[in-house]
Amino acid sequence: MSVGTDSTNSERVGDLRDLHGLDLADPQFWKLPRDRRLEAFALLRQLDRPAYFVERAAAGRRRPERGFYALVRHADVVEASRMADVFASAPGATSPEPPRWVRGVFGDSMVNLDGPRHAQLRRVVSRAFTPRVLADAESGIRDLAARIVDDLQATGADEFVSAAASRMAFEVICDMLGVPEPGRVEIARQVDRASENAGVARTLRARIRVPGRGLRALARMQLTVAALGRERRRRPTGDLISALVTADVDGQALSTRQLGSFFSLLMVAGVETTRNAIAHALALLTDHPDQRELLTGDFERYADGAVDEIVRFSTPIIQFRRHVIRPHTLGGHDFVRGDRVMLLYASANRDEAVFDRPDAFDITRRPNPHLGYGGGGPHYCLGAHLARVEIKALLRELLSRPLALNAVGVPDLGHSNFDNRVRAQRCAFASRPYTSSAVDPNRSSDLR
Repeated sequence: MSVGTDSTNSERVGDLRDLHGLDLADPQFWKLPRDRRLEAFALLRQLDRPAYFVERAAAGRRRPERGFYALVRHADVVEASRMADVFASAPGATSPEPPRWVRGVFGDSMVNLDGPRHAQLRRVVSRAFTPRVLADAESGIRDLAARIVDDLQATGADEFVSAAASRMAFEVICDMLGVPEPGRVEIARQVDRASENAGVARTLRARIRVPGRGLRALARMQLTVAALGRERRRRPTGDLISALVTADVDGQALSTRQLGSFFSLLMVAGVETTRNAIAHALALLTDHPDQRELLTGDFERYADGAVDEIVRFSTPIIQFRRHVIRPHTLGGHDFVRGDRVMLLYASANRDEAVFDRPDAFDITRRPNPHLGYGGGGPHYCLGAHLARVEIKALLRELLSRPLALNAVGVPDLGHSNFDNRVRAQRCAFASRPYTSSAVDPNRSSDLR
């Protein structure tokens, strides 16, 4: 795997001498410390046009070499995001693309659809995120945040992701959908299994096992929600599953397979991304005690800015893919039908042309046009407001208690090219916030 450097490619990507050994198509790149990856993105932003990276066929697979262009500038990511008629999500916005048989069995996820099919499905599922629904959910979210922090203090839990971040994101979604309490533990287990290898390099043997661990988990989740959907069609209860499977005045409702696909998207994408943002929040506020003190001193004034800065700085979703379906010029390059591009939100959120001191964590940053929920357009995250409410509610509870909860030691970070995953983060209560050196002199700079 390598950056395109033949005579044709060298013209279109500019001078890549400083990028020697840094290849976004190589799984080893995503195992580098985050600081090193951010440096590579900064170098790519200096080029006069998008760099091209070659993906080679995996051993034992017969397909020609192919590659993708990395869109790393804020303006380019925004333009591509808002031009779905040029940069399409179908057949797959994630990497690798879902095999055709998987799409046939499980249905197309909304993130992999375009045009009328996407618009119709989005109209139906947007019921889950209307202002009325979200307003009804907010009081429950605040109560849940208080219970989580109460339990942290009562049990002395020392691992933040499982005890707080995962619980917050997962229980909010389950409450809104109307998932019964008895089945939640098993669903949470399946969510972890379905998402554990997203964007992670695996051995050939691990990739070709059929059905794989992740697909079995996905199937079990969809069987669970299919049963709930059938029950709600017979006896609606006022929850979101009832709303999604019951036809409205336009006669639109989700089929069983569509419900399963949306449920999987909401559980994996919605839960995982919010969980990771919350986990990063604890580490960032521990490592930046001045920002923590500012937020604690006047929470209502700075909370919204803090949430946006946490999402910008951590960028829970690193990238999505797009497929070019008609010629278009962007960022100094003439794209043609069949080209593939990577929308690198992790780079766009550090673009010097948009953000002053982009590597500084600053909760007073104004404006903050980060792309943590996408670059706009038809695929902008439906759950962005809900995620902000969750993060803000948990921060309010954590910062209002007499004892401060702090990140301790080095976070256990995943090696994914898709999401900025925190697998585990040790934590501890103290009478005052730690500085990073007081917690551990070797705290990772990966959260920079």
